[in-house]
Amino acid sequence: MPSSNCSNALTIDVEDYFQVSAFAPHIPRSEWNTRECRVERNVDCILAMLDDHQTKATFFTLGWVAERYPEVIRRIVANGHELASHGYGHERASDQSPEAFFSDINVAKLILEDLAGYEVKGYRAPSFSIGEKNLWAFECLERAGYHYSSSIYPIRHDHYGMPDAPRHAHKIGNLLEIPATTLRFFNRNWPASGGGYFRLMPYGLSRWMIQRINHADQMSAVFYFHPWEIDSEQPRIPNIGAKTRFRHYVNISHMEHRLRRLLADFDWGRMDDLFLGKA
Repeated sequence: MPSSNCSNALTIDVEDYFQVSAFAPHIPRSEWNTRECRVERNVDCILAMLDDHQTKATFFTLGWVAERYPEVIRRIVANGHELASHGYGHERASDQSPEAFFSDINVAKLILEDLAGYEVKGYRAPSFSIGEKNLWAFECLERAGYHYSSSIYPIRHDHYGMPDAPRHAHKIGNLLEIPATTLRFFNRNWPASGGGYFRLMPYGLSRWMIQRINHADQMSAVFYFHPWEIDSEQPRIPNIGAKTRFRHYVNISHMEHRLRRLLADFDWGRMDDLFLGKA
């Protein structure tokens, strides 16, 4: 792994605003095709931002999105980024049977590979939904032909998390699991990987956490965000709880500016370039 001058992995979970797990009780899947889709516009904004900073990234992409916006997928690949899988329909791994999960990850891989023209090696479970109760998912991923996963978040959270899991990349069978990044502090793992935490915390704290992981742990960080997180004009979902509303919308209007600071403050790269062959 990189040591003193670490490059870090920049990852984007490509899904639209109405597909997030927290909105599932309010937006039936049967309505997805009737919703205003904004993922194409948002991904294009991200591609432009990455190009401005001469940065390459990994796009964990839903098969559902890829089927409907194949030109977006081709632009991701043409710009030199890694295309990886987020499954087909953003169903949590923990909510599926092994058979249904394998079908989901297999069809997503085939769709993405057909568009990319190369082997899709990486997978991230929606909502980091692989944990102690469904470790069988790794056998399914290996059988489907994936080389690595980034599906475990070693923290305590009300919807996901496996706090006792290793904090850094490790082998599970022949598959490499690359967890979302955490900082070990006061005998506890603290989230340092992006998402809603990045929007909520002061930027300086996020920067300090990544610097500490790079220099104290001498490890690459894995950072993630979603296209909808840079979209302050997305439709507001009515009748959602206060916690869900806060988590989804907090500081969205500041997200692009923060990301640009992050891209300037650290070196970033693709997951496959940073981790495959180095475990």
